[in-house]
Amino acid sequence: MIVENIPCETIAGQKPGTSGLRKKTRIFMEPGYLENFIQSVFNAIGGGEGKSFVVGGDGRYFNRKAIQTILKMAAANGAKKVIVGQNGILSTPAASHLIRKNQTNGGFILSASHNPGGIKADFGVKYNVANGGPAPEAVTEAIFKETLLISSYKMANAPMIDLATVGTSMLGDMEVSVVDPVADYKELMASLFDFVAIRNLFAGGFSMVFDAMHAVTGPYAKSILEDTLGAPKGTVVNGSPSEDFGGGHPDPNPVWAKPLYDLMMSDQAPCLGAASDGDGDRNMILGHGIYVTPSDSLAVLADNAHLAPAYCKGIAGIARSMPTSAASDRVALKKKIGCYETPTGWKFFGNLLDDGKVTICGEESAGTGSDHVREKDGLWAVLLWLNILAERREPVKTVLESHWAHYGRDYYSRYDYEDIDSKVAEDLMQSLRDRLSELPGQVFADKTVEKADEFSYEDPVDGSISAGQGLRVWFSGGVRVVFRLSGTGTQGATLRVYLERYVPPTGELDLDTQVALYPVVKSMLELTQLEQHIGRKKPDVIT
Repeated sequence: MIVENIPCETIAGQKPGTSGLRKKTRIFMEPGYLENFIQSVFNAIGGGEGKSFVVGGDGRYFNRKAIQTILKMAAANGAKKVIVGQNGILSTPAASHLIRKNQTNGGFILSASHNPGGIKADFGVKYNVANGGPAPEAVTEAIFKETLLISSYKMANAPMIDLATVGTSMLGDMEVSVVDPVADYKELMASLFDFVAIRNLFAGGFSMVFDAMHAVTGPYAKSILEDTLGAPKGTVVNGSPSEDFGGGHPDPNPVWAKPLYDLMMSDQAPCLGAASDGDGDRNMILGHGIYVTPSDSLAVLADNAHLAPAYCKGIAGIARSMPTSAASDRVALKKKIGCYETPTGWKFFGNLLDDGKVTICGEESAGTGSDHVREKDGLWAVLLWLNILAERREPVKTVLESHWAHYGRDYYSRYDYEDIDSKVAEDLMQSLRDRLSELPGQVFADKTVEKADEFSYEDPVDGSISAGQGLRVWFSGGVRVVFRLSGTGTQGATLRVYLERYVPPTGELDLDTQVALYPVVKSMLELTQLEQHIGRKKPDVIT
């Protein structure tokens, strides 16, 4: 094997965001773009000499070609072994599990998660570290620094690896192990949940629809739900991964999974509706006539996890991202366990999980996970719901309404204003930031501001500080509004506004969410003068 040291120029804008580097696919396809970033990763982690890695992705356009490049670069950088999913396929949680199970030094996950795919859409790469989780900020900062210094990258002059056939081959001195992408993950799920109870649930007439959204979770869901747990064939829809996700937007929410949402609100609804996203780390849960917000799902799963004793005999603590509603906080208070609020980004849960401070964690953007891996895990969340339903023998709606009757309800919604001019978005955020100290006591649309701040997080394990993580405003009446600029977009800026109103158990628990939040929206709009700033009368997406 001949190793070439190829001169290169630095490329601007290769700073990893909340979940790796995401850009338009055509940008990643430009000569040297992917190579520069991958070499910067190797440089940031002290090289690849003698190390082992996991590589895989969600199957979007450019996935397989990018994997071949990464394999050649790993060999050129002296890696000892790479484990890669068959046909380049690995869900993000499955990749995390393989890193942990095989004790590799880390892994490259090729995905832009819930972003659309295709040559005209989005691509992404993120590096996960040895615990199976996304690289922490210290590592991503080191990677970014290397992108500003790089002058050459290493590439093996070698033939492509056959990714279609399970087995082992050599790329120079590096072993390449092509593995069944589903097998190890399926074995892990079988060890966590009562598959007998779930099989009996389906045998008793329980029905569900799982929308894989033409994304990576399709093969996993078919193998586990249909082949192992006995769900009828056809339970998994849109189950074949597609390079452009069937032309759709693989984000499991009521907007982008509208056919499933409409079905679950109809008289023909099955008992459970579920969906997962592009790389398999997000989930949506619906019952007949009811949508379960990700915040509520986290709270319900934490409150009922003991019903899946193989998975959980007790919860050490619960963690949630700051924009997620406080529903899970009340569960933690009742259970007298730790409760942690972190910035958005799964990497912030890693230390808490590794230190045993939390067992279950989640984000409002449909991500839920636990200490079984170091990523959010869409199918895991669905299986935990199934295990709970098998034990409770109640409809999803009853489970949720019982939860509200005990804890109260957090009416919650997220408004996304997409593709805003970046300077306009930054100016809006800065104008709000400049006013935070003077807001308490002011009244906007009949609601009084009680406090306001910019969220900063001190990691309780390593003491690291993450500042500038979102603007928070609390109003009277149990209301909170959060403002963030998204770190997962590839074009312009996306302003996310999170709206939350808590109603105690004695209050109105059965309102339509947007009706319940209408006064909150009025206060938010009067506070921000949003239409005047960005020229939009309404958000692009409401979830």
